[in-house]
Amino acid sequence: MAESQGPAQRLFDAGKRLLGSLLATGETRLRLAVLELEEERARLVTLLMLAGLSLVLLLLGLGTLTALVIVAFWDSHRLTAIAISAGVLLFGGAGLAAWVMHLARRPTLLASTLKHLALDRELVESQRDAQQ
Repeated sequence: MAESQGPAQRLFDAGKRLLGSLLATGETRLRLAVLELEEERARLVTLLMLAGLSLVLLLLGLGTLTALVIVAFWDSHRLTAIAISAGVLLFGGAGLAAWVMHLARRPTLLASTLKHLALDRELVESQRDAQQ
């Protein structure tokens, strides 16, 4: 004959189930965080390589264009051509730097993990409030 469980045994079993559930949820969230970190790393490497290549090409193009403008105006307005070319390059560089800073401030790292953890916390709090 099987003995019926007493209150202490049922409480112990409920605690084990709760701990198992918490560990499973934690493992799922950790796996999600690792996956997001791997995706972010791959995206960052690709982004850096493309940014470096585009920077080299842009610098070569701007150098050639600046030389063309200065040579075209060498006889009549060489100092004006140099000043305007430098101003355009400085203004463009400052604008691009501001844009990069704007893009860099956007939070993307572990966004999905943080969203799911917040959802888990809300569910636990709502269940706790419903029990009270």
